[in-house]
Amino acid sequence: MAHIYSKMKMLLLPLLLLSATNGMAQAILSGKVLDEKAKPVRGASVSLLNTIDGATTDSLGNFRFSTDEKGAQTLVATDIAHKEVGMPLNITGDISDINLVMNNIKLNTLEQVTITAGSMEASNDKDKTVLSTLDIITTAGTQADVIKAIQTLPGTQQQGTQNGLFVRGGDASEANVVVDEMIAQNAFYSSAPGVVSRSRFGPWQFKGVAFSSGGYSARYGQALSSVLELNSTDLPDKSTINTGLNMAGVYVSGDKLWKNTSVSGSAYYNNLTPFYGIANTNVDYYTVPQGGGGSARFNWKPNKDGILKVMVNGSQFKSGVTIPTPTNDPTLVGNQQNVKFVITNQNYYSNISYRQMLKKKWGLYTAASFSYNKDDINFNGNPMENDDNRAQFRFEAKRYFNARFNLLVGTELQSFSYANKGTAYGYNYNNSFNEQQAAGYLEADWTPVYWLAFKPGVRYEYSAIANQDNISPRLSLAIKAGQNGQFSLASGMFYQNADPNYYLSGYRPKMQQSIHYIANYQFIKGERTLRLEAYYKDYNQLIREKSNQAFNPNSFRVLYPVNTPGYSVDNSGFGYAKGIELFWRDKKSIKNFDYWLSYSYIDTRRLYKNFTAEATPDFIADHNLSVISKYFIDKIQTNVSATYSYASGRPFYNPDPAIDFLSERTKDFHNLSITVSWLHSFGKWFTVFYAGVDNATNSKNVFGKRYDMNGQIIGDMAPAIYRSVFVGVNFSLSEFSKDEL
Repeated sequence: MAHIYSKMKMLLLPLLLLSATNGMAQAILSGKVLDEKAKPVRGASVSLLNTIDGATTDSLGNFRFSTDEKGAQTLVATDIAHKEVGMPLNITGDISDINLVMNNIKLNTLEQVTITAGSMEASNDKDKTVLSTLDIITTAGTQADVIKAIQTLPGTQQQGTQNGLFVRGGDASEANVVVDEMIAQNAFYSSAPGVVSRSRFGPWQFKGVAFSSGGYSARYGQALSSVLELNSTDLPDKSTINTGLNMAGVYVSGDKLWKNTSVSGSAYYNNLTPFYGIANTNVDYYTVPQGGGGSARFNWKPNKDGILKVMVNGSQFKSGVTIPTPTNDPTLVGNQQNVKFVITNQNYYSNISYRQMLKKKWGLYTAASFSYNKDDINFNGNPMENDDNRAQFRFEAKRYFNARFNLLVGTELQSFSYANKGTAYGYNYNNSFNEQQAAGYLEADWTPVYWLAFKPGVRYEYSAIANQDNISPRLSLAIKAGQNGQFSLASGMFYQNADPNYYLSGYRPKMQQSIHYIANYQFIKGERTLRLEAYYKDYNQLIREKSNQAFNPNSFRVLYPVNTPGYSVDNSGFGYAKGIELFWRDKKSIKNFDYWLSYSYIDTRRLYKNFTAEATPDFIADHNLSVISKYFIDKIQTNVSATYSYASGRPFYNPDPAIDFLSERTKDFHNLSITVSWLHSFGKWFTVFYAGVDNATNSKNVFGKRYDMNGQIIGDMAPAIYRSVFVGVNFSLSEFSKDEL
């Protein structure tokens, strides 16, 4: 840890330098900004021209700031809803009672340019969002799962047998899920190999979701492709209780609000016996998934500009399935083709954060989190145990010099470990590793004029296990194109450690690298949104296994231990991903009707892991399309939602030596989901009854091939279930409206 502490001293230096800029002024300028009707202008930026000295007006239009400038200067006031105004000053000392009058102009919500390349927002702010939190909840086929909803956006891949977000050519390990800026190390429930599970976090816990498919902020690292930010709710609007029952189980949640404090809690129990009792599954659940969990949150606002949040989540689940054997295990009897896989998972996640604004000039944020995950596994009678934990700390400060320029500086420290032990294929194993990481970042937001914005940034990262330092520059910019449109560009360098399995096997490769180049056009007018985006991603220093063995496509394969003769692991891998994406949404053309569609095309190839040649990975579909529609029927207070998803075939490995490596393709993917929701009131209880069917056409979708340990095909990688029906009811003391659906 000595290396980490020395790194942290270096990372804290920019914070000290930044704070030192606040005590050098010699003159104080103060006054008021009014509009043409003599009403105060709140939130206007007032500054000296060609300097960073300035302030933002308060609710009464007052401003006050200090400066060390002297002599003839120009004081400028700017605001998105008013024309810029200037006033000459001769500064020889303090100046008070300055009056600036701004004229109104008609602008829409996009008049001041905002950077959008690589990022899509989902929040409760209807004027600035592409998808809202309630869109995530009510989209057919998502079952209120944040990740499944994000998979309807451009840049993502449809998944049915693997957990995680697969973004722009990257696998699940390349996308980070963060809660209040802290990594959620196990964002998905543990499951059997080849059986997909849902994410752990429900969208009701969050006031906003930001999905970056590339070129993301210098705040984050250790993700070659993508970051999904989940921002937890603040104080609720009122005290309330929610409870519900569905085919998966029961749940209850509640919020208690006081003046400046709130306490929230939830508990649930899931048992899928009713669900799988009537469904035809592709795997045999001899122990039906069952378990439960809960969460607790405490929020406190000590003042109007600060908030403390404390969150604790915990869960325990168990399931048992029979899966096709991935091995030529000699303990299997005769021609046994299935093995039993039982998993019991325990997971705990805690997060505490505090955010404070100081005199409208400084924004401070600090957070700490800890997570623990344990999987007890029985694989065909062989006991196995996987454990991991992660502790994190973050501190950052943001200096608001004026409405057009701010500077963010921060640092973070992480310590995490993985361990696995057990018996497999006739031998015992006990592996583990510990890692410490330190990072620091600096990022600016600068809008010199309302039609032009820049966001330069740089991130420093240190990894103890890789014994490596990296500097990652980032840059985004945006230019307005007319009253409703804008162009954005983004580029950056991103680093990520190797998959934990390599460290568990004793290898110590260096960090992997990707470089993103993104161009974006966005047009928003009224309730219509159009986004077009093109990107190129250059992969370098990828992990590559070198051996004299034939390619093994088995996803359950065990890595050769370090120092195995004829086998090595290094960073000689490489690759690329490039593509175009389209997003269109229209809520205006037809009353009560809302629809959006997203399309992605990707061309990507890699030489990494145990690939024998450069090829498109088996989790990639070149074409992905999602069409989502919602219609609310006022007369019967009913909402109908439908989602259609399409993906072209994926590559799979054919062991026939006459067939090119990963050149064959599965059949195309089709899925139509429909959900119907009916609103009704029983006294004070507002109720939503809902019913949905996923894959209504019962399409026999395939996501790849299953292989034995010799690389021979033994079947298809199919989802746990082709078509499913789901019904439930939710009771709440908070009223629902059609806008929430």
